[in-house]
Amino acid sequence: MSRCNVPSNLLQSPGLPRSDEGDPVFAEPWQAQAFAMTVHLHERQVFEWSEWAQHLSEEVHRPERAADGSDYFDAWVAALTRLLEAKGVADTDMVLALQRSWQRAAEATPHGQPIALANDPGRR
Repeated sequence: MSRCNVPSNLLQSPGLPRSDEGDPVFAEPWQAQAFAMTVHLHERQVFEWSEWAQHLSEEVHRPERAADGSDYFDAWVAALTRLLEAKGVADTDMVLALQRSWQRAAEATPHGQPIALANDPGRR
């Protein structure tokens, strides 16, 4: 079995939304992707889980965050961005440029088709 097919212990995280079958569920696909990316980067030793937890905690507890937690995965992405910046993996400009590229790709992708970064008409 490849490492990619081995379930992560992090899937047992308390509070992770689950289906009736016990599988993780998310309100939007991008939330699952943000979760998976974070787990992947941790497993590749880009950062320690304690570093991640500290960044996420700081982001979730910012005064401007929604009191009902409805922006939890927005906080998740912001925390991951800050952590990657702190580790020298990516900078804000790089992350924002990639975010804009994905947005253009999504807008240019026909309904029902998978969104691919190659669909960004502004990509060089």
